[in-house]
Amino acid sequence: MTLEDYLEQDARRYPDKVAVVCGPEVVSYAELYDRVLARCRYLKQQSYQPGQIVPLRASQTVDFLIQYFALHRIGCVVAPLERDTPEMLFDTIARRLAPHQAPAGTADILYTTGTTGKPKGVMVSHRAIIADAENLIDGQGFCHDLAFVVNGPLNHIGSLSKVYPVVLTGATLIITDGLKDINAYFEAFTFAADKFATFLVPASIRILIQFAADRLAALAAKMDFVETGAAAISHDDMLRLCQLLPHSRLYNTYASTETGIISTYNFNDGRCMAGCLGKPMRHSRLLITDKGCIACQGPTLMTGYIGEPERTASILKDATLYTADLGRIDHEGMLHLSGRQDDVINVGGFKVAPTEVEDAALSYPGITDCVCIAARHPITGVALKLLVVTTEATVNKKALATYLKQRLEPYKVPLLYEQVEVIKRTFNGKVDRKFYHQTQ
Repeated sequence: MTLEDYLEQDARRYPDKVAVVCGPEVVSYAELYDRVLARCRYLKQQSYQPGQIVPLRASQTVDFLIQYFALHRIGCVVAPLERDTPEMLFDTIARRLAPHQAPAGTADILYTTGTTGKPKGVMVSHRAIIADAENLIDGQGFCHDLAFVVNGPLNHIGSLSKVYPVVLTGATLIITDGLKDINAYFEAFTFAADKFATFLVPASIRILIQFAADRLAALAAKMDFVETGAAAISHDDMLRLCQLLPHSRLYNTYASTETGIISTYNFNDGRCMAGCLGKPMRHSRLLITDKGCIACQGPTLMTGYIGEPERTASILKDATLYTADLGRIDHEGMLHLSGRQDDVINVGGFKVAPTEVEDAALSYPGITDCVCIAARHPITGVALKLLVVTTEATVNKKALATYLKQRLEPYKVPLLYEQVEVIKRTFNGKVDRKFYHQTQ
C-alpha cells in the first residue's frame, strides 16, 4: 500500500475524523480524500503523466497536502521545494529535472539543505515512505487519537515524515507556520484532543525554553511526546526540556534525507544521555565502519540521487548507505553520535568535533547560540574559534575560556572568540557550516 492507499482507507473508516487543521481550516478525512480525487481529475485534464517529475512549492497549507497526495495518486513524482525558492531557481531546478526518469516506485525527490556542499536531489520510494511511517509508529507510539503539530517546512524530511504515520494511523495533523508567531504555535494545542505530539528542531526548542518556558510547561499534562532531530541538541536543553515536560516522552532521532528514519531515543528516561540516538527501529539496521562512521541498512534508504549515479554509488553500496556521521554503538545496542567526519577540525594533529565544543559553550550563562569553526592562526596554522550570541552586552572571553577548560580537554578549548549578532542557520535549524567554511 502507498500513503494514498492509507488515506483512502482512512476516508472509509473514519470519514468524520479531523484529518488536518491549518488555522481556521478544519478538514475531515472524507473531505480531504474527496478533494484529492477532484484534484486528480484536474491534473489529468492538465496532461500530467505517470512518472512525470513535478516541482512543487511546499507551503504550510492544506492545499499543498492535497496537491502532494493527488500527484502521487496519478503516478507523478513530487519534488517539494522550499516555498520561498526564487522563481529563477525554481525554473532552473525544473529544467534540470525534466530530462530525468526516476525509477519505478519513486514517490518524491527531496533536496538536501546543502549545509556542507551542493544540494542534492534524493529519490525516496513509496516503499521507503511506508517503512519510515512504521518505524515512527513502532518507535514513538503514534496512534489514532493523537494530534500531531507540525511547524517546520514540508519539503524537509523532518516535518514531511510526520505526515506519514499520521495518515497510517488516521490521526490528526495540525499545521502551523514556524515559530515566528509563538502565539499561533501554542494556539494549535487548544484543539479538542487528549494527546498531542510535536516535532521541533533544537533551535526551536531553545527559543521555546528561552521565551515561553511557562507556556511549554503548561502543556505537560497533554503532551504525549516531543521529537527533535535534524541537528544536535545541547545537553543543557535536553535537561531543561525534561524538567518542563516531566511526564512526556522526549525523543532524539537519527534520520536524514538519504537514510530515512533510523533510530530514536527517549532522553526523558531518567538518564538523559547526551548524543544518544537510541536503538534502530523496526525496519532499520546500523553498522559502524572501520573509520568510525555510521552505515545504515533497510527499506527506508533512498533510491539514489537523481541524475547522479556516480555520487549515488559513492555512498550507497550493496544495500548499505555509508554516511559521514561519526558514531558508536554501546553495549545496549544504542547509537551515539559524535559529529560529522566532514566537520571535524584538525588542530595540531588533534581532531575536534565542533558540536562538542558548542554543546559545552551553550551551557554558559547568557550564551543563546554559537558555532565553533576553524580559523587561520599565524603560529599554529589552524586554531579553534568560537562565535557566540549572548544576552550580555559583551561576553567575558577570559571567563568563557576558563569555563570551557573545566569541561573540555585542553586541545578542544577555542583559542579565539568573537561575539556576533546571529549564527547563520539553514531553514531547518542546522548550523550553516558551508557558509562558515567559505568565509574563513
